[in-house]
Amino acid sequence: MDPYIYGLYSLAYMFLFLWGLKLSIKYGFFTWLNVLLLVTFGLIYDNLVLSLGSMIGEGPILKGLNVMRYWFHAFFTPLLIIFSWSAIIRKKGIHWLNERTGFLATGIFTIAMIIAELMQNTIGLKLEPSRNYGVLSYEAAGSHGPPIMIIGVTFALLLAGFILWKKLQWKWMAVGVILMGIGSAVPIPLGSDAATNGFELILLISLWATKAFLEKKSEQAA
Repeated sequence: MDPYIYGLYSLAYMFLFLWGLKLSIKYGFFTWLNVLLLVTFGLIYDNLVLSLGSMIGEGPILKGLNVMRYWFHAFFTPLLIIFSWSAIIRKKGIHWLNERTGFLATGIFTIAMIIAELMQNTIGLKLEPSRNYGVLSYEAAGSHGPPIMIIGVTFALLLAGFILWKKLQWKWMAVGVILMGIGSAVPIPLGSDAATNGFELILLISLWATKAFLEKKSEQAA
């Protein structure tokens, strides 16, 4: 059942990606909010590989495809820090985030999280075949400690979400992050690994909705 669920997730992320392209064409590509396109692309790829793993079969091709999952995760997911910063500066009056120091701090934090993920989970990656609920994939062998990058990204998203909630009464980004956190932390006895990944989809929907809201608000203020 899980391969079909991952396939549905891939289609959902493709829809979000196309919606994101439409928003970018309407409001302009030259905004840091559009890093969300890369994050969404990574999730399309991730879920597509998981959905097709059992069809491709165990071997070097599937292993190589799974290696790319980890590299995309390391480089694309930390870009949500930049998205968070860009979302906050759309609220006029938060002057320190508009300054060069705010941009530099965000860039340094993003690069630090990329390096942390590369060092912790990507460089020297050793993958082993894994079969769970009908899904054939290659997963990292052994434990690598607390997910430093995920913690950093979640902090940035949650901070931005609460600021938007307080300043603009837009609660959905914060709600998406909180639901994602609950889904990751609380074991849900569903007999499926894919089902719990629905919280990740909820987060991405909330982020794209946030981008649409901010772009529309900026257009109205212009």
